[in-house]
Amino acid sequence: MYLVCGEALFDFFSEDDPSGQASKLNYKAIAGGSPFNVAVGLRRLGIEAALFGGVSTDFLGQRLLQVLRDEGVNPQFLVEFAAPTTLAMVAVGADGSPQYSFRGEGCADRQLTRAHLPTLGDEVRGLHVGSFSLVVQPIGDTLLALVQRESGKRLISLDPNVRLNPQPDIQLWRERVAELVKYADLIKVSDEDLHLLYPDQSPESVLEGWLEHRCQLVFLTRGGNGASVFSRQHGHWSQPAVKVVMADTVGAGDTFQAALIAWLTEQQLDSVEGLQQLTRAQIDAMLGFAIRAAAMTCGKTGPDLPYRQQLG
Repeated sequence: MYLVCGEALFDFFSEDDPSGQASKLNYKAIAGGSPFNVAVGLRRLGIEAALFGGVSTDFLGQRLLQVLRDEGVNPQFLVEFAAPTTLAMVAVGADGSPQYSFRGEGCADRQLTRAHLPTLGDEVRGLHVGSFSLVVQPIGDTLLALVQRESGKRLISLDPNVRLNPQPDIQLWRERVAELVKYADLIKVSDEDLHLLYPDQSPESVLEGWLEHRCQLVFLTRGGNGASVFSRQHGHWSQPAVKVVMADTVGAGDTFQAALIAWLTEQQLDSVEGLQQLTRAQIDAMLGFAIRAAAMTCGKTGPDLPYRQQLG
């Protein structure tokens, strides 16, 4: 089982009212949040998964719980709080890229403290952390403590997934990412995130620096330009994107992340030792699988992640 850690929320997508009146605006609400999406994505790819996060006792929080149950995500690590559910207001650009505005201060997904840290058994093969849960409090320090405690014992994956709306202090992001990088075995990052974090450095220099710690593989996603992989043992190379009729890119990075973990699990390489044994050909197959999976999500509105049988 893979334990995904972080926020669960609702994405609200704006839709024009058929009447055309400026005073009216319709919304479509879709369950989401990057860690939530990764957990659901893993289950759809046939991998046992659980979510360690805070959920609200309000109506939306209970809907999130129901979605997780319906998708088969293990609920044993969820903690309920009498606090609101975070809302993410999403505006999609002409190129399909989303712009987020979060309503999350004091909400349930941020409430996890170190007192909530679970004891993990051998059935938990790895952990995944990412997104704004890394930098808002108290959950940010809670997840850092968990990663520090578990690093070296089980596979740790990281996706910074920088969101400046819930936490606009980019220096805080840089410091937290730099700390987490020391403990991660596998990192996925987008070119947009790297530019936000390190606008004056080349992606190659940043990622090569990350590989100087314990990390074995870093995957760099480039949207319509495909994705690259940086391997400590085998160098770096790229694959092109899969052409798709674009709806939006919401959830594409989360799909890519889930697909990386799923591929490793299917190959029985979802461990620190397994990652170190990967050949160049295996890493290339892993990269291609993740690119194909992400492309399927881009063809749908919102984070509608693919099922294993759709990927062949």
